[in-house]
Parts: sequence; C-alpha cells; structure tokens
Amino acid sequence: MALENSSSDDEINLEQLFRTLWKGKLLILIGAMVGAAFGAFVIANTSPTFQSDALLQLEEKTASLALPSSLTGMVGNDPRSVTEIEILRSRMVLGQVVAEQNLDWLISPTLAPIIGTMTSRYNLPVISNLLPAQYARPGDSIEIETLIVPPDWVNTGLSLEVGEGEESYTLTTPDGDVLPGVIGEAMTLPDRGFTFTLAAINAAQGRRFTIKQIDEISAIGGVRQRLTVIERGRSSGILEVRLSGRHRTGNARILNGVIQAYLRQNIDRSSAEAESSLSFIREQLPQAEATLRQAEAALNDYRRQSATIDLSLETQTILEQITRIEGEVSDLQRREAELADRYTPAHPTYRQVTDERIRLEERLGRLRAQVGELPETQQQILNLTRNVELAQQIYTELLTRAQEVEVLRASTIGNVRIIDAAAAAIRPIAPRKSIMLALGMLLGAIVGTVAVLVRGWMNKGIQSATELENLGLSVFATINYNKSADTQGKRKGNLPILAIEDPTDLTIEALRSLRTSLHFGMLDARTPTLTVTSSHPGAGKSFLSTNLAVVAAQSGQRVCLIDADLRRGQLRRYFDVDRNAPGLSEVLSGDLSFEEAVVAGPHENLTFLPTGRYPPNPSELLMRAEMSRLIETCAQNFDLTIFDAPPVLAVTDPVVLTKITGSTILIARHDLTPIGEVEAAMKVYSAAGLKVAGAVLNGFDPKKADGYGYGYGYRYDYKQRKD
Repeated sequence: MALENSSSDDEINLEQLFRTLWKGKLLILIGAMVGAAFGAFVIANTSPTFQSDALLQLEEKTASLALPSSLTGMVGNDPRSVTEIEILRSRMVLGQVVAEQNLDWLISPTLAPIIGTMTSRYNLPVISNLLPAQYARPGDSIEIETLIVPPDWVNTGLSLEVGEGEESYTLTTPDGDVLPGVIGEAMTLPDRGFTFTLAAINAAQGRRFTIKQIDEISAIGGVRQRLTVIERGRSSGILEVRLSGRHRTGNARILNGVIQAYLRQNIDRSSAEAESSLSFIREQLPQAEATLRQAEAALNDYRRQSATIDLSLETQTILEQITRIEGEVSDLQRREAELADRYTPAHPTYRQVTDERIRLEERLGRLRAQVGELPETQQQILNLTRNVELAQQIYTELLTRAQEVEVLRASTIGNVRIIDAAAAAIRPIAPRKSIMLALGMLLGAIVGTVAVLVRGWMNKGIQSATELENLGLSVFATINYNKSADTQGKRKGNLPILAIEDPTDLTIEALRSLRTSLHFGMLDARTPTLTVTSSHPGAGKSFLSTNLAVVAAQSGQRVCLIDADLRRGQLRRYFDVDRNAPGLSEVLSGDLSFEEAVVAGPHENLTFLPTGRYPPNPSELLMRAEMSRLIETCAQNFDLTIFDAPPVLAVTDPVVLTKITGSTILIARHDLTPIGEVEAAMKVYSAAGLKVAGAVLNGFDPKKADGYGYGYGYRYDYKQRKD
C-alpha cells in the first residue's frame, strides 16, 4: 500500500497542474503584462541601430584598351573572394577611413541614470523638467573641427559644458584645468601639445558632453566590429558589405569611405604589379640584347674563318624542322601536365597526347642524329645559327612584353566594380520591437507560471476531509468559506459575530452540524469542556469558537467561552470587551473569582471569560491547581465550555489544556494548512500521551478544491499587553 501511494505521489497530475495554473492565471497575466512593459521600457531606452549596405563585384582584371591574349594570361581571372574580404577588413583600409573621417573622436552626451537613453530620444516634458540641465535631451549635439591631444590624454575623456551664451562653453581637461572657449576659436595648450576647436553647438545651457580621442587600434577595431562582408553565392565574386551603427547617415558615409579606400588600394596594387613587371623586363632587355649581339658575332666570325657564307639547303631544312618539332614537344608537355590533373595515364585522351609526344621526340632524335652526320662545318654553323635565333626570340618577346605591360600600367582600373553604392536603410535593424515585446511577455508569463507552481509547491494545503481521515482523525464537520470571516483578522476594532448578524449563512449551518456532531462525540468525555486549537495561526479557530458558542447557546445550551490564548488572544473584540479588562489570567493567579471575571455574552445562555492581562508565564499559569478548579466550576454550571487555545505547533499551552479538558478538536484550514503540519501536531499530542478527538476542515472553497492554496506567514509571537 505504501509503495502504491509513493508511486502515485511521484506521478504528475496533469489535471491538477492545469487547475493550479488556471487558478493562478491572474498572476501569470500580471507577469506577462509586467514582462511586456519591461520589454517596452527596454525598447524605449535602447538606441536604435541602423544598417547601410553596398554591393561590390570582383571581376577579371582588364584595361580600357584591347590587349593581346598573352596579357590576359598574365592578369588571370580568379576573384579570390576570401582574400579580398580580409583586405577589405584590414587595418590598411579601415585605418584610412578612421583618419579621413576622424572616427577616433568620440562625443558622448551625459545621460541620466537608467532612463538616460529614453530621455535623450523622446520629448518627455514632465520628466525633462525634473532632470538636471546636465543630462541630454532630444536633438542635443556638438561638432568638433580640430582635436589634437597629448599621448597621455589618449583614451581619456574631456568634459565640455555648454555656457550661457549661444557660442560659449567650458572644457575641463584630464589635468583638471577648466578652459573657457568660443565656437570657431582654437583652444591651445602649447606646452601640452593640445589643440581643440569646436565647430557648432546644438544644446541648451548646462548640457555636458564627454569628448575622447581613442587610439587608432581601438578606433579601427570599432569599425571592424560593425563591418560585415559576405559573398553572395558560391564563387560568385559578388561581395555584400554592411555597416551597422546608431547614426543612419553616418553609417552610409563611413561605408562609402571604406569602399573608396578599398578601391584605391586595389588600383594601387594593380599599378604596383604592372610597374614591378615593367622594371623587371627593362632590367632584362640589355642583357638579352647583349646575348643576341654575342651570338651574331660568333656566327659571323666562324663564317669568316671557315669561308662559309650560309647554311646549305639541307641543313637549313633540318634546322627549321628541329625548331618546329621542339616547339610542338613543348606544347605537348604542357598539355600532358594539364591532363594529368584530370585523367589517369590510362585515359584515351591522356594516352593520345603521350603517344604524340613520344612520336615527336623520336623524330626529333632522328633529326639530331642527321645533324651529327653533317660535316663539322655545317654542324658548327647550325649550332651558332640556333643560338642567334634563340637570343633573337627572347629579345623580341621581352620587347613585346614591355609594350604590353606599359599599356596595362597606363590603363589600370583595378578588378573591383561598385554595383550599388552605400545606402542607409530607413528602418532600424535593432531593437526588434515586436520580438522584444513578445519575448518580454513570454518571459513574464514564464516567471508568473513558475511563481504559481512554486507557490503551490511550497504552500500545498489540505484539499478535502479525506486527507484528514487518512491520518486517523474523525472529521466532525466541513465549514464553508465565508469572505467576511476571512477578512476579520485584517480589521481593527470590534468584530461582528456571523451567527448573530447572518444566522442563515451556509457557514453557520455547517457550525450547527458541528454542534450536533460534538454533542454525540463528547458523550464519553469526562467533562463537557472542549479545547479548540490548530496547527498554525490563521486557521480560523477563534472565529469558529465564537460562532460555535453562539450557535450552541441558541440551541438552549448553557455555554461558557473562554479565551485561553494568554499570549495574543483576541476574542474580546467579538464581545466589545476592553483590552485591559480582567479575565482568565486574574482568575488563575487568584486575584479574582470566576464569577467576578466573566462577562455576559450577546445571548442569555452565553458567558464569556476574556484572557485578562497577558502574563509572563502562560504555560505555568495553565498548569496551576486553579485551572483544574476552573474546569470543575464550568462543568457544574455549563452544558458546554469552549477553550480557544493557541496553535499547538507554536506553544505548549494546547497540550496542557488537552490534559485537563474533556475533549480537543484540531482546526485545519482548507487549501492553507499543509498536511505535514497536521501530522506534526498529532505527533506532539502523541508524545505527550494524548489524543485528539477529531478535526474540523474550515474555510472549504469548492473553487479551490484539488488545487494549491494561498501562501501565508507562519508566525506566532508572545505579545505583552500594555497597561
């Protein structure tokens, strides 16, 4: 059975969970509204972020004039997007923009705490009138014309305050000097190397701004952090450049500066490459020309020495064939190297080129063998003639390349084209209002939901009389919830008695049922005395004791109601008794007799004994012999005596009363009293060898049944009455 209960407790009751959430829907709704309000506040108190974008194309590098195919081969057609993206984000490019647009100058208005961004963006007359003049309002700005600071002032703020006149101001330096200034006039400190010129002021008197020149690395890093470069598509060569920031028009200006700096370095780089190639060719031309002259001189000298004027027709033919075949072999070797990257040696195309190369090399070998068979004079002339032709070919190629590179240098335009210039978006990209509002509402609802669940988990109260019966307690009655009774503890002054004010209320009908149950339940009690207690304050035992006494008196029973809470009893408020009136404490201490201390109740059959003065030793006072004599007196003169005792888990007074009274009932508040507290109260009585006759489930609300209860504070302090 225990295992079954444990398994049942571990399972999640979805229906109960839903009821718990539904009962706390107001708290969840409030959480969602607070979250949405917080999201709206964050949106209003966050500066908008705008974005500018531009589009670039990395294209094949060409000149404005038609160039030979050999020049196209020199240029190449690889856009190298990744490389260009890194160049675009480099310090070389961004450093130029920082220097040109003075992006290392930072101007920050002084913002009010917490709501400063909001008050600097929106015109809020009421709030603006309450804020000191130093804090920024909408439209406040200044413009700097010149700012030169010494090295030790870099990254250090200078404070500027707008003066009385439209053009005056004061500047406070990091050294503590306060310098007066006027718009357009240079402010200098020659010994410190400081120069400052303010171009314009658009702010009221008293506004303060912080001016700072940051180091170049930080300024470049700030621009780089706001800059995004991506390639559209794969290997498309189309770069999309974006720049985000708070200033809409400023973003476009900075982004255009970045693009222009990138274009300049791209053109300069192309020109530098052409200039480098041209310098190399010019260095090689004299050497190639000298080599040609030496080859020609050697040929002419040999001809004179051997009296040979020219090659024979046969030798000339062999020379031409060798030269042609060597060129073809060279081309085939290049093709073979290209095909090796795509095909295996067994591929038909690759084998065809290889076979052709082998065939030509064999033919070339046969021609060279024929050269070896020629007369020595013809062989020497053939070799010298080949040297002259080779030198002449190299020289001619260098001259041609020099002319091509010269044209390229003169017509360099770079390999970057601007497709779309920088343009600023009209709407900000952040904060995203709808998303932030929805997120704030969602988070607020989640917090509210968690609060409802935690509250329910921490303050799980008894839901039905069955739970009390499972502990072995007899439930005498279930008292319905009454709103007026629930608010009596919060009132000041005298309290109404519901059984007299509204005797037809359902709560009073339930108390009549309790009266009947107690009549039969106390038949075996040694005295007709009843102790009413609870496990914690706020269970409603005082309300129940008072109205039960009235209901019993109305039925014809002689009833005595005694306020036995000698620490903070409040039953006197139901009977309009003065707080300093004598009562139980005086009777137990022997200062007064019972007859002298009692007060007549609102019904002829009801007698009331208040607490009297709060004693310093309530428990000891209840244990005196006078208390037993009081019980005997009540048993002889009344049909029912009700002792309203303090909570059993707070003090030991209820245990003392239970030992000497005829019966004891425990009041448990529906949806408020945890079942664990009832178990703890029963253990207290069990440890003292006592037993509780039964229990009453008070404040039952069908709307809260099977749900979690309200929270309450568990506290019961001793309160000394003042005279």
